[in-house]
Amino acid sequence: MKIKHVTTALMAGMIVLANVACEKSFEPSTAIDESSALSSPADIETATIGTYALFKDAAYVRSGYFFTEYPSDAIAQGQNSSDDLSNIYKYTPIKTSSHAASFWASAYRSVGAANRVIEAIPDAAGADAKQLKGENLYIRAMLHFNLVRIFGRPYPQSPEVNLGVPILKDGLTDDEKLVLPRSTVKQVYDFVIADLLKAADFMTQNKSNSFASKQVAEALLARVYLYSGDNANAIVYANKVINSGRYSLLTTSELPNYFRSSPDANKETIFCIRHIKTEDRGYSAIGSMYFSGDASGNPLNQAASGWGELYASKKIYDTYMLNPQDVRLKFLSPLVENGVVKVNNKITPNVPMYYINKYNLQEGIVNLSSPVYLRLAEMFLIRAEANAKTPGNDQVALDDVNRIRTRAGIPTLTLAGLTTAGKTVLDAVLDERALELAFEGHRAYDLFRNNRPVVRNYPGTGTSTNQTVDPGDSKVVAFIPQNEIDKNPKLVQNP
Repeated sequence: MKIKHVTTALMAGMIVLANVACEKSFEPSTAIDESSALSSPADIETATIGTYALFKDAAYVRSGYFFTEYPSDAIAQGQNSSDDLSNIYKYTPIKTSSHAASFWASAYRSVGAANRVIEAIPDAAGADAKQLKGENLYIRAMLHFNLVRIFGRPYPQSPEVNLGVPILKDGLTDDEKLVLPRSTVKQVYDFVIADLLKAADFMTQNKSNSFASKQVAEALLARVYLYSGDNANAIVYANKVINSGRYSLLTTSELPNYFRSSPDANKETIFCIRHIKTEDRGYSAIGSMYFSGDASGNPLNQAASGWGELYASKKIYDTYMLNPQDVRLKFLSPLVENGVVKVNNKITPNVPMYYINKYNLQEGIVNLSSPVYLRLAEMFLIRAEANAKTPGNDQVALDDVNRIRTRAGIPTLTLAGLTTAGKTVLDAVLDERALELAFEGHRAYDLFRNNRPVVRNYPGTGTSTNQTVDPGDSKVVAFIPQNEIDKNPKLVQNP
């Protein structure tokens, strides 16, 4: 079996999506058409493409992005919004969040689809079939990991006790699916790791970066191990990806256009959620909240092509400007009028207006984007963080930080210089992650898993101005959607 070109594959996936109209209702929201048997390799291949298509839906991609990035200190909301995204940004979670409900239902629907393929392929199947089983195992693991990040407390905080999310594994009966309880955070992580290890073992085919492969599973393993505090394995799996030879960092000159070119041939991207030109989400795209401008990248006044309601925070801008030659400043687009950056009067006190363009301008289309989920730069920074937490490995950790800084066109750091500045190597790693991975859904998790607060000491709106959120605060996790609580008596709400 050979996976077809991505465009054809996504068309096939839409066939599966169309079938969802006649679906069984499972809890937690695992609705998927289970009436047709997967009786041939073609059926299994089509079902797998359908699973990819399911979690590409805006209900998953956009709502999930809001939960992972909006709690960071890299953005500032310009005005209150009637959309629930304001509650996510301000750390004022509500039990009836439309984005939580959308993300939860979409994630479990996709898990249900993956389980159909996992159940249909025996572990002793041939290489092509095992490849597809591995892809679905990866998808199931990724979906559970993203769920537990949003609805479960950070792993270092009593993972054996704190509740995560229900584990929707294969082999469950319909009745069992109706009343799945929340597993602990540790149980979810253990399940994710087991799936990823098996997926990495099963997958032998290298595909484009919008499909899972052995290195994709290993890259997510590196992240999951880092989050769980298993630094030794985080290093092992980051090394596997780095040393695989499949990926390389873009050059300094290439980096500013990282997210603007077609993602298929991007040598740094490990896994992305591919959107082709006909899948422009317009005003419902992630980038529509960040950017308003034309196809050339010229920023325009609000609502020209997007809502433009959230901006780069003064904190992140000032951090980039410590090295004005940093090419990553190109991911910020100043709104210039008469040669001067326009003052943002939607934020108090007023500050210059900088749009964020990481999720815009793919292939010349203003709001088109293929969100990058895993990339090589993160692998170097995972390895750096894990080494920074390993006695005796400070210099090798700093070497990886400097690799990223050199690519960005800024000066390298030394251990002596950090000591003089009163900083640790871990400080340097987290500072670099904040700059390199800005707006990609990492920052709040980076801080909380290291027992550090999110500090918003910069102009913004409402309660988000001069706001400090401690990692132990109840607000760092989302409420389980109330509609799911109402359907399943075994689901326990977050405090």
